[in-house]
Amino acid sequence: MELDDSLTISPAEWEIMRVIWTLKESTSKEIIDQVQMKNNWSDSTIKTLLRRLDKKGLLSVKKESHRFRYEAIYGENELMYKVTSNLLSHMCDMHKGALLERLLPEMQLFKKDIEELESELTKKAITAPDKVPCNCLHDMC
Repeated sequence: MELDDSLTISPAEWEIMRVIWTLKESTSKEIIDQVQMKNNWSDSTIKTLLRRLDKKGLLSVKKESHRFRYEAIYGENELMYKVTSNLLSHMCDMHKGALLERLLPEMQLFKKDIEELESELTKKAITAPDKVPCNCLHDMC
């Protein structure tokens, strides 16, 4: 199933997804218990969020007697990549590097992550232009 490019996910829905990714396959009760440890949300609010995520095609839902069992259809990295990539597609290419520079100091990274980023940047530097062309308004940047 292909993700819709216009997909939006609310902060509350992200909270639910993080719990589901962590628990893997889980019942609504397990999800509710975990979410309520962090947020003061009612059972019905959490169930509404689960229904929304199912309707958006992000969850696999199986009914087992009187329970529902939920599992994420997309992994955390895959969904974050798709949503972030879609968001960045609305930004002028000339400003993406500056955004990454601004985000990096705020990110907590493992040494391995940093090494992989350095390697990827080294590869990109070989063919990188001196200036990235503007992709917003014609002759305006």
